Amino acid sequence: MDLIRFNVGDTLKLKKKHPCSSDLFTVMRTGSDVKIRCDGCGREVTLPRLTLEKSVKKVIPKEEQDA
Repeated sequence: MDLIRFNVGDTLKLKKKHPCSSDLFTVMRTGSDVKIRCDGCGREVTLPRLTLEKSVKKVIPKEEQDA
Protein backbone atom coordinates (compact mmCIF):
# COMPACT_ATOMS: atom_id res chain seq x y z
CA MET A 1 0.00 0.00 0.00
CA ASP A 2 1.41 3.38 -1.00
CA LEU A 3 1.53 6.31 1.38
CA ILE A 4 -0.81 9.10 0.34
CA ARG A 5 0.90 12.47 0.68
CA PHE A 6 -1.08 15.44 1.94
CA ASN A 7 -0.18 18.56 3.89
CA VAL A 8 -1.95 21.07 6.10
CA GLY A 9 -4.28 23.16 3.95
CA ASP A 10 -4.86 20.50 1.28
CA THR A 11 -8.42 19.46 0.49
CA LEU A 12 -9.33 15.78 0.49
CA LYS A 13 -12.21 14.30 -1.49
CA LEU A 14 -13.39 11.22 0.40
CA LYS A 15 -15.20 8.14 -0.89
CA LYS A 16 -18.13 8.57 1.52
CA LYS A 17 -20.08 11.76 2.14
CA HIS A 18 -20.40 13.43 5.52
CA PRO A 19 -23.98 13.52 6.90
CA CYS A 20 -24.18 17.17 5.76
CA SER A 21 -23.76 15.80 2.16
CA SER A 22 -20.26 17.24 1.59
CA ASP A 23 -17.39 14.95 0.58
CA LEU A 24 -14.65 17.62 0.76
CA PHE A 25 -12.50 18.02 3.87
CA THR A 26 -9.58 20.36 4.64
CA VAL A 27 -6.51 18.99 6.47
CA MET A 28 -5.98 20.89 9.73
CA ARG A 29 -3.17 18.82 11.32
CA THR A 30 -1.07 15.84 10.24
CA GLY A 31 0.82 13.13 12.09
CA SER A 32 -0.13 9.61 13.14
CA ASP A 33 -3.61 11.07 13.66
CA VAL A 34 -4.96 13.53 11.11
CA LYS A 35 -7.42 16.30 11.95
CA ILE A 36 -9.76 17.28 9.12
CA ARG A 37 -12.58 19.85 8.87
CA CYS A 38 -15.70 19.34 6.76
CA ASP A 39 -15.99 22.05 4.10
CA GLY A 40 -19.78 21.82 4.28
CA CYS A 41 -20.62 22.25 7.96
CA GLY A 42 -17.26 22.98 9.62
CA ARG A 43 -17.25 19.91 11.90
CA GLU A 44 -13.73 18.80 12.87
CA VAL A 45 -12.82 15.11 13.05
CA THR A 46 -9.59 13.39 14.12
CA LEU A 47 -8.88 10.04 12.46
CA PRO A 48 -5.94 7.63 12.46
CA ARG A 49 -3.82 8.18 9.34
CA LEU A 50 -4.30 4.62 8.04
CA THR A 51 -8.10 4.87 8.30
CA LEU A 52 -8.13 8.22 6.51
CA GLU A 53 -5.76 7.06 3.73
CA LYS A 54 -8.12 4.18 2.90
CA SER A 55 -11.05 6.58 2.44
CA VAL A 56 -9.28 9.26 0.34
CA LYS A 57 -10.42 9.40 -3.28
CA LYS A 58 -8.45 12.49 -4.39
CA VAL A 59 -6.04 15.04 -2.90
CA ILE A 60 -6.43 18.65 -4.06
CA PRO A 61 -3.21 20.53 -3.14
CA LYS A 62 -3.43 23.96 -1.55
CA GLU A 63 -1.55 25.47 -4.52
CA GLU A 64 -4.31 24.39 -6.95
CA GLN A 65 -7.01 25.91 -4.74
CA ASP A 66 -5.32 29.33 -4.68
CA ALA A 67 -4.95 29.46 -8.46
